[in-house]
Amino acid sequence: MDIISRGFRGRGAADPHLPPGQYLTHDFPVLSAGPTPRVDTATWQFTITTETGEKHTWDWAALTALPTDNPRVDLHCVTKWSKLGTEWVGVGLDTLFADVETAADFALVHSYGGYTTNLPLEDLLDGQAWITYEYEGEPLAPEHGGPARLLVPHLYLWKSAKWVRGITLLTEDEPGFWEGVGYHNYGDPWREQRYWGD
Repeated sequence: MDIISRGFRGRGAADPHLPPGQYLTHDFPVLSAGPTPRVDTATWQFTITTETGEKHTWDWAALTALPTDNPRVDLHCVTKWSKLGTEWVGVGLDTLFADVETAADFALVHSYGGYTTNLPLEDLLDGQAWITYEYEGEPLAPEHGGPARLLVPHLYLWKSAKWVRGITLLTEDEPGFWEGVGYHNYGDPWREQRYWGD
């Protein structure tokens, strides 16, 4: 007598779009480190600050006047859920960095509400990341990071900072909020880089 039914491959194992240890969800779970900021687009700003202190700033009208991309991407949360084929509208970081001169290798992303997360700068460029403001055809809801969030889908979702307000470029890496309390410094879902030592 078989203990495991023929054809059973484990939870989520049959889908090649799921990284190891992830399961598929059709919901969009809401997880936050604190209260949800309510940011008015009339006062919203996004600033890239270089390692020399030079600032490049966009208000809401300037951001939404830029050429948009429509990424269709899979999301992978460190809490082990994945949501496939999500559709967004936003501005590619390549567009925002077009006039930014920097020798930095690292970025620290800042959010309204005080949240931060760190990434290598190269992970924000070459079509890998966006500042998004629409999700599934609707303005991005505050609980999912609206009015605008960073989207870096090749890393665990905590790197896609909600309520984004700026990026500081650094010559040395500086851990963000979750990285400072034990989450992996990089966060590649395909390598299961969830926590320190993974």
